[in-house]
Amino acid sequence: MKPELRHLRYLLAVAGHANFTRAAEELRISQPTLSQQIKQLETALGVRLLDRTGRTVRLTDAGTAYIHYARRALRDLAAGERAVLDVQDLSRGHLRLAVTPTFTAYLTGPLVADFHTRHPGITLDVRELAQDRVEADLLDDRLDLGIAFAGAHLPGVEATALFTETLSLVVGPHHPDTATPGPLPVTALHERHLALLSGDFATRRHIDEHFAAHHVQPRIAVEANSINALTEIVARTPLATVLPDAISREHPHLAPIPLTPALPSRTVTLLRRESTYQSAAARAFTHQTTQWAHALGYTLD
Repeated sequence: MKPELRHLRYLLAVAGHANFTRAAEELRISQPTLSQQIKQLETALGVRLLDRTGRTVRLTDAGTAYIHYARRALRDLAAGERAVLDVQDLSRGHLRLAVTPTFTAYLTGPLVADFHTRHPGITLDVRELAQDRVEADLLDDRLDLGIAFAGAHLPGVEATALFTETLSLVVGPHHPDTATPGPLPVTALHERHLALLSGDFATRRHIDEHFAAHHVQPRIAVEANSINALTEIVARTPLATVLPDAISREHPHLAPIPLTPALPSRTVTLLRRESTYQSAAARAFTHQTTQWAHALGYTLD
């Protein structure tokens, strides 16, 4: 008997849960049936793939080696099925997109709205994820495209530069610096009360590094894990924040004030998995995103 696709799916489920009972529940089969199918796979290969002697089920050395190819085989098969179903005229299809959190405030809405208007038959699955999760999901074929920042990407992730993002101090109508005509020295923020994104945002780490480089220690009066909440807080209080300039353009009641020295700019990139089938929907979204950035005057430094 040769291994079949169901055997690969069953092995991945058991390895993922480290437990036959939970894997069987996920697969909606009985535990004895699952155990029998795994034994069939081990008999076909002539090796033990799972160590069942401990409190949890673990992959053996042979199982660890084999599961890499099993996962890749299922991933490639799924890509092949999408290729068969892909319609070049974009009358139907599916696109899985992820963006890092900062982009939901100014990028996701316009891009998705424009894409849906042009291609209403395409179903969009849009997720907000941290950058490392975006790259991992691309490699595992859980995503087609991701929008994140340039940097040291995981092997197998291909990045296309879109535009350069700049950041400034952002204030609302109740802030005393609203009428400031020119750049504000970053040292002026020392001991200043600010409202900033929480530490799990890459943008916050970027800001903190800039402050530390110039020996600036502001007083963080508010931390928020939502950009919408942060912009509302700044609009209604004398607190300032630091955000991408593009977000200020989306909120007329907010005013950007350039800092000097300016925060280092960041390159926004479109991410995809290398050497994989790219659907017509993914190609169309890539083209549209590039054109959108150019039309709005976003540039690459």
